[in-house]
Amino acid sequence: MGEALWDVLPEGKKIGGAPANFAYHVSQFGLPSYVVSAVGDDALGHEIIDNLTSKGLSLLIAEVPYPTGTVQVEIDPAGIPQYEIKENVAWDNIPFTDTLEDLARNTQAVCFGSLAQRNVVSRETINRFLDVMPDNDSTLRVFDVNLRQGFYTKEILTNSMERCNILKINDEELVTVSRMFGYPGIDLQDKCWILLGKYNLKMLILTCGINGSYVFTPGNVSFQPTPTVEVADTVGAGDSFTAAFIAAILKGKSVADAHALAVRTSAYVCTKNGAMPILPPTLTKA
Repeated sequence: MGEALWDVLPEGKKIGGAPANFAYHVSQFGLPSYVVSAVGDDALGHEIIDNLTSKGLSLLIAEVPYPTGTVQVEIDPAGIPQYEIKENVAWDNIPFTDTLEDLARNTQAVCFGSLAQRNVVSRETINRFLDVMPDNDSTLRVFDVNLRQGFYTKEILTNSMERCNILKINDEELVTVSRMFGYPGIDLQDKCWILLGKYNLKMLILTCGINGSYVFTPGNVSFQPTPTVEVADTVGAGDSFTAAFIAAILKGKSVADAHALAVRTSAYVCTKNGAMPILPPTLTKA
């Protein structure tokens, strides 16, 4: 749940936003998923609804009196996206409705980020959703840190880490978070162990780009190297990693097997333009 928007790329616009990417890829692994967000009563908003519906996704996307979100994406020579995210848009104003409350009561896993909490309306909606979800050991609350353009505060990050039980973060974000929280002088793995213990997490996922990725669980760590592929762009790659991992865990796979699938899925998405390519059966049936 969070931002649903248009990524305006050099080759044209593509639907983006971490929640839509996550829900789309989870659905490709055969699990029912919802995109929870908001759009405006405008052509871009109607197009998002039509596009996501055509992909077979279930939507709980409110129409609100704000423009549909857009992000200007420039791809640097290394294929890394640079973002200019428009402010005061529809996904900043996701309402908490009775329908959304019913969905929360029947949700086994949710993925939310920091970007969608930059405005108080969506932030309160996300927190209320987390509060209503089933309070049992199998419920997964995934906080996918998404530090963009300064749209985050220490308070938001702290609250989110206290409410989640799975934390997903990349190496650059971990350095920033460590500076904010006052332990900058230790290596990345030690920082992860500190966060895992401090917030009583089930898992902490650390992605390090070409340098591989880690999944920390109490007393154990899984490492996977990053496959070498021909990169088209990296838009949405992290979201596909998270979706594949969570889908595998929900299906009862081990952390190591879920991690391996996530790495392969993310590498495949990097070979395609945009965030929502169709995944091959070699991944979705794995």
